[in-house]
Amino acid sequence: MNGENKIITQANPFIPEPARIVRTYHLTEDVKFFQVRIVDMEKALSFQYGAGQFAMISVLGAGEAPFSISSTPSRPGLLEFCIRKAGTVTKAIFRLKENGLVGIRGPYGNGFPVEKMKDKDILIVVGGLGAAPLRSVLLYCLDNRDQFKRVIVLHGAKRPAEMIFREEFLSLKQREDLECYLAVDADDEGKWTENVGVVTTLFPLVKKIDPANTHSLVCGPPVMYKFVLKELVKLNIPKDQILMTLERRMKCGVGKCGHCAIDYIYTCLDGPVFSYWDVLHMRELI
Repeated sequence: MNGENKIITQANPFIPEPARIVRTYHLTEDVKFFQVRIVDMEKALSFQYGAGQFAMISVLGAGEAPFSISSTPSRPGLLEFCIRKAGTVTKAIFRLKENGLVGIRGPYGNGFPVEKMKDKDILIVVGGLGAAPLRSVLLYCLDNRDQFKRVIVLHGAKRPAEMIFREEFLSLKQREDLECYLAVDADDEGKWTENVGVVTTLFPLVKKIDPANTHSLVCGPPVMYKFVLKELVKLNIPKDQILMTLERRMKCGVGKCGHCAIDYIYTCLDGPVFSYWDVLHMRELI
């Protein structure tokens, strides 16, 4: 497990920093993109986090909840989140307009071990809302393109209208330094120009990889992991180089409340990024 990105910016970790919504728009019918900036400019520019970490977002009178940071630490000053409307807190966030205020505290969790991933091939497998945390590490790799070998993206969604950051990923296909394959389970309108099928149907499109020098990053709905992990094992990628970001009911973010505990593991501290090797030795991680 990697702890290199654990950075707590506040002296009291339970006090949020006020942040202003700079930009917001719908990604899908029930998922919105939020770009926010901490009001104190000095704190905004000094807010350090690692790709794959999360932050707690609060709305006065509604509460707070954890959300993956979708922006990249290589672009300081602004934080980006991809949020699905699902409960009291997210509904309150959805009601906020540009220039509205939220509270931010964090960052929390371990994030991806990007230092260990340098000079390696990167295979990113995305399903559904898994685009939120994996977008952070993907943008980090692209901003530091000379530090990584092949960068391969497999992105799946149920339907074209439900693909998170669809236009962004379609534009990435135009890059010559990136291999990007997109798929949807079904295309009701017949306008989809990419692949049709579950995300695992994209694996045969990837040319032969060097498993010993490949790190695979996975995030998506629970049902996806079983099948994606089977494909990655077929490719002979070492189990400690298969990394997945997992969610639990995290309340405090600092290992105090115990809501996310599994045996001796606290997801908010030891995760949310775990290797396949970790998962094999822990019950109920996926």
